[in-house]
Parts: sequence; C-alpha cells; structure tokens
Amino acid sequence: MIDEELVRCRPCGYVMKESELGDVCPACGLPRSVFEPYREKVSANRLFILGLDIHPIAIHLSQTFVGLIPLLIVFHFIFPDFKENIVNSVLDFSIFMLPLSLVLSFISGVIDGITRFKTIKTPLLRSKIIFSILILVLAFSVWLTSYLNLSIWITLGLSFASLGCAVKLGLIGKRLLDVILPGAYVPRKKKKAPTSKVAVTKE
Repeated sequence: MIDEELVRCRPCGYVMKESELGDVCPACGLPRSVFEPYREKVSANRLFILGLDIHPIAIHLSQTFVGLIPLLIVFHFIFPDFKENIVNSVLDFSIFMLPLSLVLSFISGVIDGITRFKTIKTPLLRSKIIFSILILVLAFSVWLTSYLNLSIWITLGLSFASLGCAVKLGLIGKRLLDVILPGAYVPRKKKKAPTSKVAVTKE
C-alpha cells in the first residue's frame, strides 16, 4: 500500500489507494471530490506488522471465551436439563482456553504497542498492562476453581470480574485504535550515567 498513490477523505479521514477510489468514499459516502492526496508517514515495516492485525484477532478470540463462560453458567442455572453434557463440555473448553487466549492477547498487545508507539510506557498502555495482568490472574483463578471443583458461584463471580476487566480494556483500546506515531521504529537507548571527572593537579 505504501508504494502506491494514496488519497484521504478530508471529512472522515479514510485512507485508500487512488486506483481503488470509486465515485464515493467507501466509509462516509461523500463524493470523490472531497479526497486529497495523502502521503504515508509510517515506515513500511511497521505498517506490515500492524496490517497483520494479530492483536485484534487475539483480542476477539479471548473476548469470546470471556463472555461465553458467565453466559453458559447463567444459562445452565436457568435451564439445568437442556443439553447438560454439551453445555458442560463447552464450558470446560472455554475455561481451559481463556487463560491461553489471554496470554496470546497480552504478547500480541506488547508487540502492537511497541510497533505503534515505539514504547509501552505511555499512560494508557500502562493502564492496559495493569488490567491485562489482572484479567490474567482472574482467568487462571477461574480455571483453578473449575479444576478443583469449587463452588460454581466462585467461578461465576470470577468470570464476571474478568468480563469487567475485558470491557475496561476494550474502552482503553478503542481510544488507541487509530493512533500511531510516524516514522520508523528505532530502539531507544538507555541513558548512560554521567561519569564524574577527577581533576589532576600537576606538582
């Protein structure tokens, strides 16, 4: 995409290849006359990594299990005799897969943050890391309570807490979706501690 002529819709900011532009903007529907030439300011390597959408895909996978676990537990409370074996099998599978999918989401999120912002030490990314660690602890706790056959109410409470963390992470991530620093990624060097100069006196 970076090797082709790009255009941007001035009202909505949608960027696309000029060769694929029709009579209207695919995003907002305004006529093509509102488009202007656009030059990509992000390096091709970073665009390629972000274009793979590894983090969004991993997030959607983990969100499926986060939402499915409390839903299945509540469903089983309401309809205890409806396909009990199937419901329990899907529930056990979701509980097992939740922490694994969250680990994948966490790793891909770190890669996405470094690629997008060249660091993971920004205030919003720090918040995401804190909530990510919290939801990981909750997910492994859900798995442990299920493995030890503890009260289903404990599992339900932990799963709702995990869902709350997932919602918070989604709200933070939504604010960062279309934000990216321009240029190429250059690892930041650690600052060296200043060395004190010792004065030498001649006798």
